[in-house]
Amino acid sequence: MKNDELIVILDFYGQYDQLIARRVRECNVYSEVLDCDTSIEKLKEKNPKGMIVICEENNAACRQLKENFNVLEFNPEATPIVNETETIKDFLYNVCGCTGTWSMTAFAQESVKGLKEKIGDKKVLCALSGGVDSSVCAVLLNKAVGQNLTCILVDHGLMRKNEAKEVEAVVKDQYGINLIKIDAEDRFLGKLKGITDPEQKRKIIGEEFIRVFEEEAKKLGKINYLVQGTIYPDILESGVGKAKIVKSHHNVGGLPEHIDFEEIIEPLKDLFKNEVRQVGLVLGIPEKLVYRQPFPGPGLGVRVLGELTKDKLDILREADYIYREEIANAGLDKELNQYFAILTGLKTVGVKNEARAYEYVVALRSVITIDFMTAKIGKIPYEVLEKVSSRITSEVAGVGRVVYDITSKPPATIEWE
Repeated sequence: MKNDELIVILDFYGQYDQLIARRVRECNVYSEVLDCDTSIEKLKEKNPKGMIVICEENNAACRQLKENFNVLEFNPEATPIVNETETIKDFLYNVCGCTGTWSMTAFAQESVKGLKEKIGDKKVLCALSGGVDSSVCAVLLNKAVGQNLTCILVDHGLMRKNEAKEVEAVVKDQYGINLIKIDAEDRFLGKLKGITDPEQKRKIIGEEFIRVFEEEAKKLGKINYLVQGTIYPDILESGVGKAKIVKSHHNVGGLPEHIDFEEIIEPLKDLFKNEVRQVGLVLGIPEKLVYRQPFPGPGLGVRVLGELTKDKLDILREADYIYREEIANAGLDKELNQYFAILTGLKTVGVKNEARAYEYVVALRSVITIDFMTAKIGKIPYEVLEKVSSRITSEVAGVGRVVYDITSKPPATIEWE
């Protein structure tokens, strides 16, 4: 379906490609970001309706592309891309002749059909974290293959407070999906002992996930496919072609070279986060689950800076729970797209019980975003932040100071690691 009307984004700047790709999709036309060095021959194989090349004026590569394709050229220094939706729409419909067949309803229908054809009577294992991406994957697979699907929920000790129990209840009771919950806290924390580098953390967590899935697959008999909820931003941030890596997502750059499955299936790998949510609603998944707080696959492992220990994780779990509870109490949970706490690893001096204390600093993060590729800071009222800070420092042992992160994406990423 998607290749019937494809617009290719070729980026020579490395900053605006995701924004343009989303603008195109908002016009109901499928778009892909490709490396700027992709050959003319490979581009012709893609058979795009047109191209958008983000580059300086009189760029030699742009001139060559114009000889072979419909091309819309942007010079970010001269034209503010963010305001060019109408120009893009005119290019798509009046120059390229697109009809706008890209929709999440069509995507869901085609995905279920395609998964049925690909998988047939074979067995599938779905990596379920409880977040929206893996949940949408699970429901898509359930519609496609039914009882041939088994979901694996790995409680790696890096989940939020009460999360494993909540996910287990929803998946089993509401959808009747086969689910196996694995308690693997000691295993993961053992592998992560002494590790402080965030990229190394992600790779260890990614590999250990795969090993757990392989072991469970052997217990279940012949399992042909592993399904995971990789989405387009995961791939883009992990490095496309010669693009610089922002961070290796555990399910992309963090995967081991050898995997004991016929194939890994990623039904959502072409979608941005807002599109995943739309698919979830099309599939009838309740809004409460669809708009649940995003949670990274490595979990709290990338929200505790430095070495991971159970004590640190427990401190963060309690602080994060209080933060999310007070955001909901203030009625801000639907206004903010993501909000969470971070255990910074820093300690500062303070006073508790009329004595000197030297305890951790917790940072609070909240953002407003559509696609999670760019984000603005969430402007939480001071009285709410004050209440959160007061509760965390008084109720969570080991925390003596709370700060608020006011950095947009870019230059920061949403997560701290």
